[in-house]
Amino acid sequence: MDYSSSPYSQTLSDSRVLVLGAGGFIGTNLCRALQGRVKRLRAFGRRQAYPEALNGIEWLQGDFSDPSRLAIAVSDVDVVYHLVTASTPASSNVDKLADLHQNVFSTLHLLEACKAASVRKVVFISSGGTVYGLPRVLPTPEWAPTDPIAAYGITKLVVEKYLHLYQYLHGIDYAVLRVSNPFGPFQSAEKNQGVIAAFLRNAILGIPLEIWGDGRVERDYIYIDDVVDALIRVGGLGTGEERIFNIGSGSSRSLIGIVESVEQLLGKPVDSRLGPSRPVDVPRTLLDISLAKEKLGWTPQVQFEVGLTRTCDWITENLIQVGG
Repeated sequence: MDYSSSPYSQTLSDSRVLVLGAGGFIGTNLCRALQGRVKRLRAFGRRQAYPEALNGIEWLQGDFSDPSRLAIAVSDVDVVYHLVTASTPASSNVDKLADLHQNVFSTLHLLEACKAASVRKVVFISSGGTVYGLPRVLPTPEWAPTDPIAAYGITKLVVEKYLHLYQYLHGIDYAVLRVSNPFGPFQSAEKNQGVIAAFLRNAILGIPLEIWGDGRVERDYIYIDDVVDALIRVGGLGTGEERIFNIGSGSSRSLIGIVESVEQLLGKPVDSRLGPSRPVDVPRTLLDISLAKEKLGWTPQVQFEVGLTRTCDWITENLIQVGG
Protein backbone atom coordinates (compact mmCIF):
# COMPACT_ATOMS: atom_id res chain seq x y z
CA MET A 1 0.00 0.00 0.00
CA ASP A 2 1.26 3.49 -0.83
CA TYR A 3 1.05 5.33 2.49
CA SER A 4 2.60 8.46 0.98
CA SER A 5 -0.83 9.36 -0.39
CA SER A 6 -2.03 10.16 3.12
CA PRO A 7 -2.59 13.91 3.60
CA TYR A 8 -0.89 13.57 6.99
CA SER A 9 2.22 11.67 5.85
CA GLN A 10 4.01 14.91 4.96
CA THR A 11 3.57 16.21 8.52
CA LEU A 12 4.90 12.94 9.92
CA SER A 13 7.84 12.99 7.51
CA ASP A 14 9.32 15.92 9.44
CA SER A 15 9.08 14.05 12.76
CA ARG A 16 11.43 11.92 14.82
CA VAL A 17 9.42 8.79 15.52
CA LEU A 18 9.67 6.04 18.14
CA VAL A 19 7.77 2.76 17.82
CA LEU A 20 7.39 0.86 21.11
CA GLY A 21 6.71 -2.82 20.63
CA ALA A 22 8.40 -2.62 17.25
CA GLY A 23 9.34 -6.30 17.18
CA GLY A 24 5.74 -7.49 17.24
CA PHE A 25 3.10 -7.93 14.57
CA ILE A 26 1.75 -4.38 14.27
CA GLY A 27 5.10 -2.79 15.14
CA THR A 28 7.01 -4.64 12.44
CA ASN A 29 4.51 -3.62 9.78
CA LEU A 30 4.43 0.00 10.98
CA CYS A 31 8.22 0.30 11.03
CA ARG A 32 8.49 -1.08 7.50
CA ALA A 33 5.95 1.49 6.32
CA LEU A 34 7.70 4.38 8.09
CA GLN A 35 11.24 3.43 7.08
CA GLY A 36 12.71 6.19 4.92
CA ARG A 37 9.55 8.30 5.25
CA VAL A 38 10.23 10.08 8.56
CA LYS A 39 13.04 12.30 9.77
CA ARG A 40 14.25 9.61 12.17
CA LEU A 41 12.87 6.21 13.09
CA ARG A 42 13.76 4.32 16.27
CA ALA A 43 12.37 0.86 17.06
CA PHE A 44 12.16 -0.37 20.66
CA GLY A 45 11.34 -3.80 22.02
CA ARG A 46 12.50 -6.86 23.91
CA ARG A 47 13.17 -8.85 20.76
CA GLN A 48 12.57 -8.92 17.03
CA ALA A 49 10.34 -11.78 15.94
CA TYR A 50 11.54 -11.28 12.34
CA PRO A 51 14.92 -9.46 12.47
CA GLU A 52 15.39 -9.36 8.71
CA ALA A 53 12.16 -7.38 8.38
CA LEU A 54 13.71 -4.47 10.32
CA ASN A 55 17.06 -4.33 8.53
CA GLY A 56 18.40 -0.78 8.39
CA ILE A 57 16.15 0.51 11.20
CA GLU A 58 17.66 1.84 14.43
CA TRP A 59 16.91 -0.81 17.05
CA LEU A 60 16.99 -0.20 20.80
CA GLN A 61 16.51 -3.33 22.85
CA GLY A 62 14.79 -3.01 26.18
CA ASP A 63 11.89 -4.00 28.36
CA PHE A 64 8.83 -1.76 28.50
CA SER A 65 8.79 -2.16 32.29
CA ASP A 66 12.28 -0.60 32.62
CA PRO A 67 11.93 3.19 33.18
CA SER A 68 15.62 3.83 32.46
CA ARG A 69 15.37 2.22 29.02
CA LEU A 70 12.15 4.10 28.28
CA ALA A 71 13.89 7.40 29.11
CA ILE A 72 16.62 6.58 26.60
CA ALA A 73 14.06 5.49 24.00
CA VAL A 74 12.04 8.72 24.05
CA SER A 75 15.03 11.07 23.99
CA ASP A 76 15.04 13.38 20.96
CA VAL A 77 11.66 12.04 19.78
CA ASP A 78 8.61 13.94 18.55
CA VAL A 79 6.00 11.18 18.10
CA VAL A 80 5.72 7.94 20.09
CA TYR A 81 3.68 4.95 18.92
CA HIS A 82 2.74 2.88 21.98
CA LEU A 83 1.95 -0.62 20.67
CA VAL A 84 3.05 -2.64 23.70
CA THR A 85 0.64 -5.13 25.25
CA ALA A 86 1.96 -7.49 27.90
CA SER A 87 -1.15 -9.68 28.12
CA THR A 88 -4.08 -11.11 26.17
CA PRO A 89 -7.80 -10.89 26.95
CA ALA A 90 -7.77 -14.44 28.33
CA SER A 91 -4.55 -14.14 30.34
CA SER A 92 -5.49 -10.76 31.80
CA ASN A 93 -8.36 -12.23 33.81
CA VAL A 94 -6.09 -14.94 35.25
CA ASP A 95 -3.66 -12.46 36.82
CA LYS A 96 -5.26 -9.04 37.04
CA LEU A 97 -2.53 -7.55 39.21
CA ALA A 98 0.16 -8.52 36.73
CA ASP A 99 -1.94 -7.07 33.92
CA LEU A 100 -2.22 -3.78 35.81
CA HIS A 101 1.48 -3.57 36.63
CA GLN A 102 2.77 -4.59 33.21
CA ASN A 103 0.48 -2.35 31.17
CA VAL A 104 -0.69 0.62 33.26
CA PHE A 105 2.25 1.21 35.59
CA SER A 106 4.73 0.91 32.73
CA THR A 107 2.69 3.34 30.64
CA LEU A 108 2.82 5.86 33.48
CA HIS A 109 6.62 5.60 33.45
CA LEU A 110 6.46 6.15 29.69
CA LEU A 111 4.32 9.26 30.03
CA GLU A 112 6.63 10.70 32.68
CA ALA A 113 9.55 10.11 30.34
CA CYS A 114 7.64 11.75 27.48
CA LYS A 115 6.95 14.78 29.66
CA ALA A 116 10.63 15.09 30.58
CA ALA A 117 11.72 14.71 26.93
CA SER A 118 9.09 17.15 25.57
CA VAL A 119 7.54 14.53 23.30
CA ARG A 120 4.88 16.17 21.15
CA LYS A 121 2.44 13.28 20.66
CA VAL A 122 1.67 9.72 21.78
CA VAL A 123 -0.38 7.36 19.61
CA PHE A 124 -1.82 4.39 21.50
CA ILE A 125 -3.27 1.13 20.19
CA SER A 126 -6.32 0.31 22.28
CA SER A 127 -8.75 -2.57 21.77
CA GLY A 128 -11.96 -2.19 19.81
CA GLY A 129 -12.72 -5.81 20.56
CA THR A 130 -12.68 -5.60 24.37
CA VAL A 131 -13.22 -2.05 25.70
CA TYR A 132 -16.96 -2.07 24.91
CA GLY A 133 -17.66 -5.42 26.57
CA LEU A 134 -21.04 -6.85 25.60
CA PRO A 135 -22.00 -4.30 22.94
CA ARG A 136 -25.32 -2.53 23.34
CA VAL A 137 -25.10 -0.93 19.91
CA LEU A 138 -24.00 -2.56 16.64
CA PRO A 139 -22.06 -1.28 14.83
CA THR A 140 -20.48 0.13 18.00
CA PRO A 141 -19.48 3.82 17.96
CA GLU A 142 -16.82 5.45 20.13
CA TRP A 143 -19.43 6.98 22.43
CA ALA A 144 -20.96 3.61 23.35
CA PRO A 145 -20.75 2.40 26.98
CA THR A 146 -17.45 0.79 27.94
CA ASP A 147 -17.96 -2.16 30.28
CA PRO A 148 -15.22 -4.70 29.53
CA ILE A 149 -15.59 -8.33 30.60
CA ALA A 150 -11.79 -8.81 30.47
CA ALA A 151 -9.15 -7.00 32.53
CA TYR A 152 -7.36 -6.46 29.21
CA GLY A 153 -10.07 -4.01 28.14
CA ILE A 154 -10.05 -2.27 31.51
CA THR A 155 -6.31 -1.56 31.38
CA LYS A 156 -6.68 -0.24 27.83
CA LEU A 157 -9.33 2.21 29.05
CA VAL A 158 -7.18 3.24 32.03
CA VAL A 159 -4.31 4.07 29.67
CA GLU A 160 -6.72 6.07 27.49
CA LYS A 161 -7.71 8.12 30.56
CA TYR A 162 -4.11 8.73 31.60
CA LEU A 163 -3.34 9.97 28.10
CA HIS A 164 -6.15 12.50 28.50
CA LEU A 165 -4.79 13.52 31.91
CA TYR A 166 -1.28 14.12 30.59
CA GLN A 167 -2.69 16.13 27.71
CA TYR A 168 -4.66 18.27 30.16
CA LEU A 169 -1.85 18.71 32.68
CA HIS A 170 1.23 18.75 30.48
CA GLY A 171 0.09 19.45 26.91
CA ILE A 172 1.18 16.10 25.43
CA ASP A 173 -1.03 15.53 22.42
CA TYR A 174 -2.37 12.01 21.92
CA ALA A 175 -4.54 9.81 19.77
CA VAL A 176 -6.11 6.43 20.45
CA LEU A 177 -6.99 3.83 17.85
CA ARG A 178 -9.45 1.21 19.07
CA VAL A 179 -8.46 -1.48 16.60
CA SER A 180 -10.69 -4.51 16.08
CA ASN A 181 -8.98 -7.79 15.06
CA PRO A 182 -6.00 -7.18 12.78
CA PHE A 183 -4.43 -9.91 10.67
CA GLY A 184 -1.72 -10.20 8.05
CA PRO A 185 2.00 -10.91 7.52
CA PHE A 186 4.31 -11.12 10.55
CA GLN A 187 1.52 -12.36 12.83
CA SER A 188 2.63 -15.58 14.52
CA ALA A 189 -0.34 -16.29 16.83
CA GLU A 190 2.12 -17.39 19.50
CA LYS A 191 0.20 -15.56 22.26
CA ASN A 192 -3.07 -17.28 21.36
CA GLN A 193 -4.10 -14.17 19.48
CA GLY A 194 -4.44 -14.02 15.74
CA VAL A 195 -6.97 -16.68 14.86
CA ILE A 196 -6.56 -16.20 11.11
CA ALA A 197 -2.80 -16.74 11.27
CA ALA A 198 -3.32 -19.82 13.44
CA PHE A 199 -6.04 -21.25 11.20
CA LEU A 200 -4.00 -20.74 8.03
CA ARG A 201 -0.83 -22.23 9.48
CA ASN A 202 -2.61 -25.32 10.82
CA ALA A 203 -4.64 -25.80 7.66
CA ILE A 204 -1.50 -25.66 5.50
CA LEU A 205 0.24 -28.19 7.78
CA GLY A 206 -2.80 -30.47 8.07
CA ILE A 207 -3.29 -29.82 11.79
CA PRO A 208 -6.92 -29.73 13.03
CA LEU A 209 -8.24 -26.23 13.76
CA GLU A 210 -9.35 -25.59 17.34
CA ILE A 211 -12.56 -23.55 17.48
CA TRP A 212 -13.86 -22.04 20.71
CA GLY A 213 -17.51 -22.73 21.45
CA ASP A 214 -19.90 -23.36 18.58
CA GLY A 215 -17.92 -21.27 16.10
CA ARG A 216 -20.63 -18.64 15.72
CA VAL A 217 -18.73 -15.91 17.60
CA GLU A 218 -18.25 -13.02 15.17
CA ARG A 219 -15.33 -10.62 15.00
CA ASP A 220 -14.44 -7.56 12.95
CA TYR A 221 -11.25 -8.61 11.10
CA ILE A 222 -9.13 -5.93 9.45
CA TYR A 223 -6.03 -6.34 7.31
CA ILE A 224 -2.81 -4.93 8.76
CA ASP A 225 -2.12 -2.51 5.87
CA ASP A 226 -5.33 -0.65 6.70
CA VAL A 227 -4.33 -0.45 10.39
CA VAL A 228 -0.92 0.95 9.45
CA ASP A 229 -2.58 3.50 7.18
CA ALA A 230 -4.71 4.70 10.10
CA LEU A 231 -1.66 4.87 12.38
CA ILE A 232 0.25 7.02 9.91
CA ARG A 233 -2.69 9.32 9.35
CA VAL A 234 -3.39 9.87 13.03
CA GLY A 235 0.31 10.29 13.82
CA GLY A 236 0.54 13.24 11.47
CA LEU A 237 -2.81 14.76 12.45
CA GLY A 238 -2.79 18.00 14.41
CA THR A 239 -4.61 18.52 17.68
CA GLY A 240 -8.37 18.24 17.38
CA GLU A 241 -11.41 17.59 19.49
CA GLU A 242 -11.59 13.92 18.54
CA ARG A 243 -8.72 11.79 19.72
CA ILE A 244 -10.30 8.32 19.90
CA PHE A 245 -11.11 6.42 16.71
CA ASN A 246 -12.52 2.99 15.97
CA ILE A 247 -10.51 1.13 13.32
CA GLY A 248 -12.28 -1.86 11.80
CA SER A 249 -13.36 -3.35 8.50
CA GLY A 250 -17.04 -2.43 8.62
CA SER A 251 -18.16 -6.09 8.67
CA SER A 252 -17.93 -9.12 10.94
CA ARG A 253 -17.25 -12.81 10.32
CA SER A 254 -17.78 -15.94 12.38
CA LEU A 255 -15.10 -18.54 13.10
CA ILE A 256 -17.04 -21.03 11.00
CA GLY A 257 -17.11 -18.48 8.18
CA ILE A 258 -13.33 -18.08 8.38
CA VAL A 259 -12.87 -21.85 8.17
CA GLU A 260 -15.02 -21.87 5.04
CA SER A 261 -12.93 -19.05 3.53
CA VAL A 262 -9.71 -20.94 4.31
CA GLU A 263 -11.11 -24.08 2.68
CA GLN A 264 -12.09 -22.12 -0.41
CA LEU A 265 -8.66 -20.47 -0.61
CA LEU A 266 -6.73 -23.74 -0.21
CA GLY A 267 -9.13 -25.73 -2.36
CA LYS A 268 -9.51 -28.54 0.15
CA PRO A 269 -11.54 -29.43 3.24
CA VAL A 270 -10.04 -28.52 6.60
CA ASP A 271 -10.40 -30.59 9.75
CA SER A 272 -11.76 -28.51 12.62
CA ARG A 273 -12.79 -29.33 16.19
CA LEU A 274 -15.14 -27.49 18.51
CA GLY A 275 -13.89 -26.81 22.02
CA PRO A 276 -15.25 -25.11 25.12
CA SER A 277 -16.33 -21.49 24.87
CA ARG A 278 -14.31 -18.78 26.61
CA PRO A 279 -15.84 -16.38 29.15
CA VAL A 280 -13.92 -13.42 27.65
CA ASP A 281 -15.58 -13.81 24.23
CA VAL A 282 -18.54 -11.56 23.43
CA PRO A 283 -21.01 -12.92 20.84
CA ARG A 284 -20.20 -10.30 18.23
CA THR A 285 -17.98 -7.30 17.66
CA LEU A 286 -18.54 -4.82 14.86
CA LEU A 287 -17.13 -1.31 15.03
CA ASP A 288 -18.69 1.86 13.67
CA ILE A 289 -15.81 3.44 11.71
CA SER A 290 -17.61 6.54 10.44
CA LEU A 291 -15.63 8.93 12.69
CA ALA A 292 -12.29 7.76 11.28
CA LYS A 293 -13.66 8.12 7.78
CA GLU A 294 -14.82 11.66 8.48
CA LYS A 295 -11.90 13.02 10.51
CA LEU A 296 -8.95 11.04 9.17
CA GLY A 297 -10.09 10.59 5.60
CA TRP A 298 -9.43 6.91 6.25
CA THR A 299 -11.34 3.92 4.96
CA PRO A 300 -10.32 0.25 4.78
CA GLN A 301 -8.98 -0.61 1.32
CA VAL A 302 -8.13 -4.32 1.49
CA GLN A 303 -11.03 -6.74 1.12
CA PHE A 304 -11.02 -9.72 3.47
CA GLU A 305 -10.43 -12.32 0.75
CA VAL A 306 -7.48 -10.32 -0.65
CA GLY A 307 -5.95 -9.97 2.81
CA LEU A 308 -6.50 -13.67 3.49
CA THR A 309 -4.67 -14.59 0.28
CA ARG A 310 -1.75 -12.28 1.08
CA THR A 311 -1.52 -13.68 4.59
CA CYS A 312 -1.62 -17.25 3.32
CA ASP A 313 1.17 -16.53 0.83
CA TRP A 314 3.34 -15.01 3.56
CA ILE A 315 2.76 -17.88 6.00
CA THR A 316 3.52 -20.42 3.30
CA GLU A 317 6.87 -18.73 2.63
CA ASN A 318 7.71 -18.41 6.31
CA LEU A 319 6.42 -21.59 7.93
CA ILE A 320 9.64 -22.25 9.82
CA GLN A 321 9.47 -18.84 11.52
CA VAL A 322 5.77 -19.14 12.42
CA GLY A 323 6.22 -22.48 14.08
CA GLY A 324 6.16 -24.84 11.12
